Amino acid sequence: MIVETVVRIRREHAAGKAIKAIARDLRLSRKVVRKAIRSPEAAFNYQRKVQPLPRIGPYQDRLDALLEENEGRGRRDRLRMTRIHDLLVREGFDGSYDAVRRYAARWRAARRKDAGEGAPAFIPMTFQPGEAYQFDWSHEDVEIAGKPMRVKVAHMRLCDSRAPYVRAYPREGQEMLFDAHARAFAFFGGVPRRGIYDNMKTAVTAVFTGKERVFNRRFLIMTDHYMVEPTACSPAAGWEKGQVEQQVQTIRGRFFQPRLRFASLAELNGWLEAECRRWAEHHAHPERGDITVAEALDMERPALQPILAPFDGFHESEHAVTGTCLISFDRNRYSVMSTAARRTVQVRLLCRSHRHTLRRCDRRGA
Repeated sequence: MIVETVVRIRREHAAGKAIKAIARDLRLSRKVVRKAIRSPEAAFNYQRKVQPLPRIGPYQDRLDALLEENEGRGRRDRLRMTRIHDLLVREGFDGSYDAVRRYAARWRAARRKDAGEGAPAFIPMTFQPGEAYQFDWSHEDVEIAGKPMRVKVAHMRLCDSRAPYVRAYPREGQEMLFDAHARAFAFFGGVPRRGIYDNMKTAVTAVFTGKERVFNRRFLIMTDHYMVEPTACSPAAGWEKGQVEQQVQTIRGRFFQPRLRFASLAELNGWLEAECRRWAEHHAHPERGDITVAEALDMERPALQPILAPFDGFHESEHAVTGTCLISFDRNRYSVMSTAARRTVQVRLLCRSHRHTLRRCDRRGA
């Protein structure tokens, strides 16, 4: 019943008109008229206490189990409602898809309403100038020298100014990670005091309860060189570095679609760096709409730590030398000095023009 009808009933009753007469004139039952009169406000909402389920009833427990199981799956593995309806049909259900869809919507609404203290809650994160940056990787498809290639793109974002930096690499090796940091800090003109990462293997060796982590030895040396405090996110908690997660989606849609075509990775990275500058100059800061991201970066730059010296960003590992003076590394074989035959050597790998460079082999062991 609409509000206008309720208001008319209450007004006519206040004027002394009988309930029977009001019901006759408006063609309503006297029970409805009494309910409108007794309502504390003009709003008259009807809510069904018991929802009949003539088709779903015999399959309600099974549908609840399917919905509960589906909620526990990862986002990519969750079943669509059409698939859940199909599973019920195979078990003898003869109701419509719309009945299943409406029941699932009510089931989810009741689940959210009854969550109580267990419902997830979030507090918006704020950052001071020069306080932190967020780092992540993404995989993008490009065309290099006429051939399709899936590159690994390093993303860094300053948390206060929202300034982005992206660079493409052929892989996610630790030497690539170090190179991405060096180039990003040079691009920003300084180093923040804290870095926020996920639990990638090139940075984290072991994950414990809460925020306790065992970081990779070389990674810690890198963060100590730049005077950065590394912080690892909780597993499967992308919102803890939501800015760079959003940047991955933005850069993918605006930079890498349609598919980019370049003669080399170096040419691609030159274009990406120029696009980062252009994007920062033409987009307003999301919280301070009166300035651009580039202007916010200029304001944040004095708060950044200076880059005192370049970091020797090599990846270090140990390998056994065969009797033919060869070592196997990254699906390739390299020759070493004959004096290192059948011994363990230390291999240091650097990122030079996006190619692996074997810098040195040190003998170890007798």
